[in-house]
Amino acid sequence: MSDCGNRAISIIGFIGSVFSPWYRWSGRKNPANNCCLNVVTYGRGGRWTMTDRGEEALGLSRDRLQIGPSAMVWKGDRLEVQIDEMSTPHAQKVTGNVTIQPSALTDQEMLLSEDGAHVWRPFAPTARIEVDLNRPGWTWSGHGYFDANFGTRALEADFSYWTWGRFPLNDGSACFYDLERRDGTTLATGVGFSMDGTPHAIQMPPKQRLNRPFWMVRRETRADADFRPHQVKAMLDAPFYNRSAIKTKINGEETVGVYEALDLDRFRGPWLMPMLAVRVPRRKRWRMP
Repeated sequence: MSDCGNRAISIIGFIGSVFSPWYRWSGRKNPANNCCLNVVTYGRGGRWTMTDRGEEALGLSRDRLQIGPSAMVWKGDRLEVQIDEMSTPHAQKVTGNVTIQPSALTDQEMLLSEDGAHVWRPFAPTARIEVDLNRPGWTWSGHGYFDANFGTRALEADFSYWTWGRFPLNDGSACFYDLERRDGTTLATGVGFSMDGTPHAIQMPPKQRLNRPFWMVRRETRADADFRPHQVKAMLDAPFYNRSAIKTKINGEETVGVYEALDLDRFRGPWLMPMLAVRVPRRKRWRMP
């Protein structure tokens, strides 16, 4: 998010694009054959890019994830994202660089399922971000975050609903995960991270509801009992997924962070896949330069 709060960006590199209809229709047998760099900008002139690509477009090395003409590159103490994508439905080029400079890196990870089939790893819970894109007004600085999720089964096979949030604090940041699993169990966890990346337990505020967005996805987050959390910036609103900037209060400190809610009961419905195919074009062939 920009320091002024008016703009934001999300970038996700997928190997095995979990939200791709093409990946589901393929039977999810070869994750490398459905990779993409999903870049979404929020604010005036915001754009959406999510091109599903074949395994010819994927290049992997110790410090580089290449997906088609775009790449994520680790350079010393920072992550640089080199973007060269086409937006949908505007069919406009989105190019430029985004640099994530962590205050520190962590070696922490958390199992989201008891058998370890799903893992969350917050590499850099607190970071600065520099955005320099070809769109007017899209050169800015702000606060950012860098994590990863790994899995060996489809999300909708093991979960029915989850929410996640990351919120900057005076002494670092806090992350919350609330999961509802298909076996009837739940996971509710909150962890704080100091500026040096050290994790520490934090008191979990109670769960409170947020107003539902246009697509009526259920939303709830963590907030002190004396505070009503609310959305301050709409980001992504889909039939099964919502991302937004929300204001909440965590153990006495008011903060604005990025929040998401994912309804996997809706996502596994076959009616949704043709809709997603419109937003996620498939480009199988791409040759490395």
